[in-house]
Amino acid sequence: MPAEKHLEFGRRERQIMDVVFRRGKASVSEVRAELPDPPSYSAVRAMLGFLEDKGYLRHEQEGLKYVYLPALDTAQVRTSALKHMVRTFFGGSAEQAVAALLEISDTRLSSKDRQYLSQLVKKVRQEGR
Repeated sequence: MPAEKHLEFGRRERQIMDVVFRRGKASVSEVRAELPDPPSYSAVRAMLGFLEDKGYLRHEQEGLKYVYLPALDTAQVRTSALKHMVRTFFGGSAEQAVAALLEISDTRLSSKDRQYLSQLVKKVRQEGR
């Protein structure tokens, strides 16, 4: 799957993917237990299979059950989710998204974090972005 492809999920698919990413791996029962207003066991199993067919998940057998794991690199998924969030909530403006993060009252940046961010800004300027 190309790294630039946006990973679009329906509400239930996103909830399932969130569980699998958070846990690292999960069985149908474990996914179902963490879903709000969970559908039937067979519906969750079918959705996991569908996500596997789309290439987002893979499975391994542990004893008699399948456990599902992310098939995509976490960094790839994180980048796709951030791009989608910036487009959706900040009109495509990375600077507005960064400003919103920095304005959150409980955000505390260490001097190391500020130095790192300053270096990133300098790199972006040099690249003409």
